[in-house]
Amino acid sequence: MKLQEPKITKYEESKLIETDNEYYYNNALFKNTPEIPIKIMNLTFDSCIFKGIDFTNIELINIDLIDVIFENCDLSNKCFDEKLVERVKFINCKMIGTSFINSSLKEVLFEKCNARYINFSNASIKKMIISETDFEEVSFLETEIKNLELSEVNLSKGEFIRTQLKNIDISTCKIDNIRIDMYSIQGVIIDKFQSIDLINMLGVRIK
Repeated sequence: MKLQEPKITKYEESKLIETDNEYYYNNALFKNTPEIPIKIMNLTFDSCIFKGIDFTNIELINIDLIDVIFENCDLSNKCFDEKLVERVKFINCKMIGTSFINSSLKEVLFEKCNARYINFSNASIKKMIISETDFEEVSFLETEIKNLELSEVNLSKGEFIRTQLKNIDISTCKIDNIRIDMYSIQGVIIDKFQSIDLINMLGVRIK
């Protein structure tokens, strides 16, 4: 599967500032973390690149992401619930506990991220690639998925409930102690070694 690239044709280096008004950040490159805590509300990051930004002291409220690249950023515990995330790349980012509950994600890449406890409950996912990423204890609860590709993803202790995984290949993924229901598991693609783990999870004993 090939994703659409974020539409970023030109950009200027800019600084993140505190704002509580409807506003767009367009065609901007951010390379410096603000020295003091700031709050950013009610805006869209559109055609932006973030490199090495630590969002620990940056409060994000009601933020949409369109045509955005995050590289080497710390987005842990940030909330993108009920938001639009379209043509976005997360590369080598720390995203522990980041939340996308009830969000719409389209053409999204997670590559080499530490994203334990990430939450996609009730989200709508259309074309997403997850590669070489730690999704331990991820939550996919009643998540709508169309076109999801996973490669060498740690899904250990993850939760897959009322989330259809038909034709999704998890054969290269780590699935130790995942929680999954019969609705979700139907049609998922696994390797022969994972089949033993899944049988045990479903309470079936091999004689």
